[in-house]
Amino acid sequence: MSGKRRGLLRACIALLCGGLAALAHGADTPDAEPVQAAVQRLDQAEALRASQGAIGNALGDHRLRDGRGGSLRLADLRGKPLLVSFVYTGCFQVCPTTTRTLARAVNSAMGALGTDAFNVVTIGFNLPFDGPEAMGAFGRQQGIHLPNWHFLSPDPDTLRALADELGFRYVPVTGGFDHLTQVSVIDGSGVVVAQVYGDGFALSALTDALELALRGERAEPVDAIGLLERIRILCTYYDPVSGEYRFKYAIILELAGGVTGIVALALFVAQRRRAGALR
Repeated sequence: MSGKRRGLLRACIALLCGGLAALAHGADTPDAEPVQAAVQRLDQAEALRASQGAIGNALGDHRLRDGRGGSLRLADLRGKPLLVSFVYTGCFQVCPTTTRTLARAVNSAMGALGTDAFNVVTIGFNLPFDGPEAMGAFGRQQGIHLPNWHFLSPDPDTLRALADELGFRYVPVTGGFDHLTQVSVIDGSGVVVAQVYGDGFALSALTDALELALRGERAEPVDAIGLLERIRILCTYYDPVSGEYRFKYAIILELAGGVTGIVALALFVAQRRRAGALR
């Protein structure tokens, strides 16, 4: 191979390696610095302490809005156990997965305890975007149409109060939120008696917690940090102009560029080898 061709090959390799390095580290793109500066982390130990510390708290008589244009007071649900979960509707993976897992557990619990034995409330915490319409649409997207399951939107003051009473912790991160995947179990008098964690918990865990609520008992404290699951939405970013979570198409473009570079380099090497073999 001539010196000129070897130089061209080395230049292609250097260009490709540089592109792959930038893709791997994400440090050379114009928006990398503000993205890195915005990243936070949920303190799992503190979040677990707050969540477990909420057991024994009394839930306030909060009023939340539903997707039908009305409102619901939590006090209207007293007299039966209540399950409370938090989601944000811009979540594309874990919140839907957790909600569908909860739906399976709810169906299992209704089979064991009765279809009208308890109520369920799912609350949107990404305000103002998790409004009543968004929450109603989220419930329908998960295929949930149970009369005892309500998808609700709070006002900011109500959200803060509920998060404190239920020990729910969340922080904004690049592309979404880190937050606890918890279902709070409330007894008929409005007292938190248990927390169920994870996006794939055993169906029996919810039934057991509901039975505690029906008996007026409280769950034993949990110390295992491993029960917490950090939630972070990957391959998305938050657009503050539209207030929406969008797919980060730049990732696809970067990957496509890397693949194209590899293919081009392979074709170049193959062509040079064929040219040398013909001589």
